[in-house]
Amino acid sequence: MPTESRPSMSSGTTVLMLALLLGIQPIATDLYLPALPAMTAGFAAPMHQAQLTLSALLLAFGVSQLVWGPLSDRFGRRPVLLWGVSAFTLASIGCVFAQSMEQLVVWRCVQGGAMGAAVMCARAIVRDLYAPAEGARMMSKGLTGLGVLACLSAPLGGLLSEWFGWRTTLSALAVFGGATLTVVAWRFHETLPKRNPRALEPREMLRIWHGIVRHPTYWTFTLLAAASYCGLYTFLATSSFVFINVLGLGKTQYGLLMLSMSLCYITGTVLCRRLIPRLGVRRTVAIAAGFTLAGGSTLGVLAWLGWQNTWAIMLPYYLFIMAHGVHQPCGQSGAVSPFPQAAGAASALSGFSMMVAAFLMGTWLGGSLTPEAGVLPLTNGLWFWSVVIAAVAWTLAQRYGEAHTPPQPVVRPAAP
Repeated sequence: MPTESRPSMSSGTTVLMLALLLGIQPIATDLYLPALPAMTAGFAAPMHQAQLTLSALLLAFGVSQLVWGPLSDRFGRRPVLLWGVSAFTLASIGCVFAQSMEQLVVWRCVQGGAMGAAVMCARAIVRDLYAPAEGARMMSKGLTGLGVLACLSAPLGGLLSEWFGWRTTLSALAVFGGATLTVVAWRFHETLPKRNPRALEPREMLRIWHGIVRHPTYWTFTLLAAASYCGLYTFLATSSFVFINVLGLGKTQYGLLMLSMSLCYITGTVLCRRLIPRLGVRRTVAIAAGFTLAGGSTLGVLAWLGWQNTWAIMLPYYLFIMAHGVHQPCGQSGAVSPFPQAAGAASALSGFSMMVAAFLMGTWLGGSLTPEAGVLPLTNGLWFWSVVIAAVAWTLAQRYGEAHTPPQPVVRPAAP
């Protein structure tokens, strides 16, 4: 592996960039969730159509990464970030002025496509600058920042929706996009070691993708990250309906529940970077999977026994979401780690796989959210994904996960 004396940005600047770029995803989802029931009523739209504002955003987010990945390997991370975050900001403004649910879905698709540039580049940046084990630790720091933004998003969305109306929550996305664009333009330095002038040639793209999808470490960590994200997405897509419409909580109360969830997630990311140097990635995800399965199974069993209330859901879910804070940095960095020369393409394929899985889950959830179903779409979905996560972490990750090695600096040749 090539080595380098020092990254082009300080570690503090890198963590700030990762937090903003990764955090654009919970900002785009969590912030507007408390307003979703009011938004649905405001447009007089059915629930399944409102669900499209989330699932369509995630599908566009996943597909767009297949384009942004090769573009970033060809032209560099910086121009792709500037294009993507600019488009995200403009699409957020379009959402504010949407006159129908159909228009809102279209703008959310554009928003999701633009968001793909930010998140894809964040994962690639980690591989550009750091060796695999250190990359997982840096990713956990960036995801801690994501957790802080998620902590703020749901309560802020609830307050804005309750005090000023649901359109105000959408305008907050435009403000965040503009602020992130300013920081990227001012502080971000190119991290790509060497541009690949053939990265956009169809034959070269197929060759690179073929090599990536044949690698068992890629699939192991992509499955881990995707299953863990699908569990989170199941909660995000159903929680406002379950807690507000079924269990009767107010928007502010719901926002506070989301805040408590995010605090548990942050705890998980901190735990992740404490465990990796001591135990390695494989043992770390195996331990976390025990918490995942305990939380998901308890939550599912309690719901089937008829204990359908706020704390019967949230207390077990805290175990699930804390473990999510371990699985995501390990999964996202692990999927890209074998491909230092094609980090953009690997990040794109991994992100695409995660979002397709989430979209399919969202499609099922859209038809299952009925008053008669109560909390079961949420609890059954989390139970299912907890079993999948544990299976991957205890089998594939133990066989194909790369053994932990002490972090080594990465030396990169200067870009031409």
